[in-house]
Amino acid sequence: MTESAAKRIKTSEAGSGVKIGTHNGHFHADEALAVYMLRLLPTYANSSLVRTRDPSLLETCHTVVDVGGEYDPSRNRYDHHQRTFTTTFPGRPTKLSSAGLVYMHFGKAIISQHLQQPEESDEVGLLWNKLYESFIEALDAHDNGISAYDPEALKQAGIEKRFSNGGFTLGAMVGRLNPNWNDPTPSDPAEAQVAEDTKFVAASTRIGEEFSRDLDYYAKAWLPARAIVQEAYSKRLQFDPEGRIMVLEGQAVPWKDHLYTLEEQEGNTDKKVLYVLYPEKPVPDAKWRIQAVPVSKDSFESRKALPEPWRGARDEQLDEVSGVPGGVFVHASGFIGGNKTFEGAKALAEKACAF
Repeated sequence: MTESAAKRIKTSEAGSGVKIGTHNGHFHADEALAVYMLRLLPTYANSSLVRTRDPSLLETCHTVVDVGGEYDPSRNRYDHHQRTFTTTFPGRPTKLSSAGLVYMHFGKAIISQHLQQPEESDEVGLLWNKLYESFIEALDAHDNGISAYDPEALKQAGIEKRFSNGGFTLGAMVGRLNPNWNDPTPSDPAEAQVAEDTKFVAASTRIGEEFSRDLDYYAKAWLPARAIVQEAYSKRLQFDPEGRIMVLEGQAVPWKDHLYTLEEQEGNTDKKVLYVLYPEKPVPDAKWRIQAVPVSKDSFESRKALPEPWRGARDEQLDEVSGVPGGVFVHASGFIGGNKTFEGAKALAEKACAF
């Protein structure tokens, strides 16, 4: 089973300086992250790195990623370039890269270690799926040349990109850490390989830092927020008979992912939350925010933006156009606003629902 991969490794090997093998030459985000993730575990904490395509040298390695033409967890071989390779993460459609393979087999051990909870716990399983969908899957798609959208469907719909994203993807970030074509290269092959390996280690550390930040965020902030959002969601009918207003009492927490999950689990598409209310700070006299729920997590479009006449208004002007005293502001796009009191924010939400 995927979750037992880390357990299969002999405990006598832990910390023994085992060798991880991957290919040399131009490096990519997937093997850079794969190596980083392995080194988070005790077995690989003091591992050495061998970057080569020489089969005889790879055979001496304890674990090999992204090279060798073999996927065999029993031998710690994690390549995805074989013509017959079609493995995906459970419940997801994207073909795995070496990052996805290592994460699928060792991710639960990494998360378990971070949370100090058993691999079989619900929390570890929840984060294992969440981190794959939010971080790893994009690397798998990038390395396998899979677009986030169907290119043919975009072409038929006449949809064109409005501007360049500047290459700000994890894959592009790692790619820029490769040596330039005209960088000076040591004439001695061994020295040249050391110089290249140094750049790879820097890339592995860089993308690994992003992974660790995400893991830390989901473990320390996102996961604890789950129960708070669940409670707020269960109380939403107290604030609106149709459940369109959700109130986070006490303080704001990351709520979007949890709200969408709760709505999906409930299956009621007719009574979705339109506005979320929360205090700016966890103090008794805090000002309150009203935020329109986006149509999806990363969308700039709201399910129902705050009324157009309120947008861009502040203070007394907002009081006048909304008819609710204590106004602070409403953003020009209508996705968020504020009031000095909870009662004021709630009144804005009620009026916005009826608008």
